[in-house]
Amino acid sequence: MKTYEQVFSELNRTALIPFFVIGDPDFDTSLAIVKTAVDSGADILELGIPFSDPIADGPTIQKADIRAMKSGIKVKKTLEFIRKIKDYKDIPIGLLMYYNLIYQYGVERFFVDFHQAGVNSVLVADMSIDDADEIIPSAKSAGLDTVFIVTPNTSPERMKLIVSKTTGFIYTVSLLGVTGSRSELSGMVEELISKLKKLTDIPVCVGFGISCAEHAAAIARAGADGVIIGSKIVELIEHNLGNHEKMLAEISSFITEVKNALRIHSNL
Repeated sequence: MKTYEQVFSELNRTALIPFFVIGDPDFDTSLAIVKTAVDSGADILELGIPFSDPIADGPTIQKADIRAMKSGIKVKKTLEFIRKIKDYKDIPIGLLMYYNLIYQYGVERFFVDFHQAGVNSVLVADMSIDDADEIIPSAKSAGLDTVFIVTPNTSPERMKLIVSKTTGFIYTVSLLGVTGSRSELSGMVEELISKLKKLTDIPVCVGFGISCAEHAAAIARAGADGVIIGSKIVELIEHNLGNHEKMLAEISSFITEVKNALRIHSNL
């Protein structure tokens, strides 16, 4: 199974990491969407398991969760989805999800089952680093990397604590607030990346509010190892629910555009 370390060491540019909610708008369409993203140049996948109360997410991803749940997606069904993606291509997969789903499944069994399916890491959006030891032993025992969030208002002391418990990459939130595409990039992100780079060699990947190729290139210029784009891509799904062919074409075009911007930046 391809690791984060392999991807980041092999790339000579910032990694492109698109986010999708598994099963949005339904299992088969979602599978076609993610395969399209892989074919269009995704380096790593960040996948969400749909949840009824995704407190870190804005309206766009909340609606995606609702569509996926209405289509019948349950946690066990996402295992099948992940296996199909890994059968299609050996690409690293991170999950971004909420603790209640892990707890209800059974913590140790969750990490074992999802690592066996092909998951590299699990980021629990509603778990503080202070409570992270509830999952770290089970995750490490199962063979999973750990990924935790740093925000613009994380103190230097807590940054050091987060870095000490992270083995995969640091999910760096570019702004204060929930997920969602923005017209302008946060002015906080460059300083935040710089602080983290002084603390660790662990890859720093930036998400929240990245809406276009220009934003991605700016994140790359600021020194990020990866750029995570979710809401903007999920909007393309929402806006084309009645035309799946157009949906796939627009997702492919967007990912290709962002990938080209990251390539151009790496050659400057």
